[in-house]
Amino acid sequence: MPLILPPPLQRWVEATAAALLHPPGGPAIDFAQPLGEPALVPPDSLSWRIFKNPVALFTGGVAAVVLELAEPRVRTGVWEHTTFRTDPLGRLQRTGLAAMVTVYGPRGVAERMIAGVSRAHGAVRGTTPGGLPYSASDPELLCWVQATALFGFAEGYSRHVRPLTEGEVDRLHAEAIPAARLYGAEAAPPSAAATRDLFTAMRDRLEPSPILAEFLRIMRAAPILPPPLRPVQHLLLRAGVELVPGWVRERLGLGRGEGLRPWERPLVRSIGALADRLVLRGGPAAQSCLRLGLSADHLYRG
Repeated sequence: MPLILPPPLQRWVEATAAALLHPPGGPAIDFAQPLGEPALVPPDSLSWRIFKNPVALFTGGVAAVVLELAEPRVRTGVWEHTTFRTDPLGRLQRTGLAAMVTVYGPRGVAERMIAGVSRAHGAVRGTTPGGLPYSASDPELLCWVQATALFGFAEGYSRHVRPLTEGEVDRLHAEAIPAARLYGAEAAPPSAAATRDLFTAMRDRLEPSPILAEFLRIMRAAPILPPPLRPVQHLLLRAGVELVPGWVRERLGLGRGEGLRPWERPLVRSIGALADRLVLRGGPAAQSCLRLGLSADHLYRG
């Protein structure tokens, strides 16, 4: 059932959530307009239900970045060509907004945004410290980024909100294909089995790096959530690391201390379940429902 908090608390939660998607100087996206314009993904999709949950997105996003940083060409491109080290919060805000626009935004807005991202990728190229050439427009690397992101969000929702069946994860992959192709990830895995095959094929290319430890340090210190919720931020960070497959964590040197303690797992699931019912009327999910003539709490029912 949909959950609405007492007005003062609801306003504070709404403002906190909104701040995470509005980088200073960034574009102002109106998800409620233009009326009737569809998104790249339909409102009855699994994607619309998963992406409304901030716990699934946070933990899944952490897992995705850990997997991306394990690949040396992606790692070098991210670390040398983005502002993550100097402005981690701004980088996270821009990434989060891009994800929301891709799933919920009016199709025209999403297509323009993705085209802009692709143009920016064209200028990102170089050589890794190990001598490997890389380009952010490389279809193989785009495929890896797409696969790890989808893996993270699916795992984040399945572990921390509601278990997903193999068929549901396959459905999620199918829903993501149109956007993946726009981003240039033509060979993005079409199913959960294909993602597992890709992970196996990438096994020998994944490697540890001091950059991974630096990423986790930055994520612990960044003011992503307001001070009263900072312990939750640290908890969800470790929950995200734990989503990474065990063999990858072992390969990257991520010990048990980077994951959750046994008693913390039910706590994260409780937070995830609560977040799945909490209606954020000003958020992209609710506003996009209004754009399509649905109620603001449409995705929070059942």
